[in-house]
Amino acid sequence: MFHRNIKLVLTGLIFIAAIWQFTDSNIGNGIFLILLSLIPLFLYFKNEYILLAFLKLRKQDFTGAKAWLDKIKNPETALVQKQQGYYNYLNGIMLSQTNLIQAEKYFKKAIELGLNMDMDLAVAKLNLAGVAMSRRRKLEATNLIAEVKKLDKQGMLKDQIKMMKDQMKKI
Repeated sequence: MFHRNIKLVLTGLIFIAAIWQFTDSNIGNGIFLILLSLIPLFLYFKNEYILLAFLKLRKQDFTGAKAWLDKIKNPETALVQKQQGYYNYLNGIMLSQTNLIQAEKYFKKAIELGLNMDMDLAVAKLNLAGVAMSRRRKLEATNLIAEVKKLDKQGMLKDQIKMMKDQMKKI
């Protein structure tokens, strides 16, 4: 995996080669090089390892997704801010299966860095509400659940929200 700035330099070099091909009247080569320069530009904004980890998660392969995430050695230099948010979000999802305390750190950092989709933000906050409930912080859990309701526009988390509210009544 390349540093994020190397991907931009690579894009620029390929684009310069495309312009050179246009000036030499090799139009086909120039078009191909312009299309080729879009690949590192795309990978600058969407990290390849995070994309592969999401694909593994769709298949419920948590160990495979964790293996792809572990290949990112230094997320602060290799990823842009939103990607760092998703890196932490995915690590939080992995750890929420086993260690809620450590998962809480990842979810908080993911929310702080930002997530593109409201649904991902809602899932992160719902997990944080679950952690707050397990630590007997009812007010924090109530506030997080209210935020999740606002973010869940499609109503996909209604059952989980209802279940959390029922559990809060027992506390």
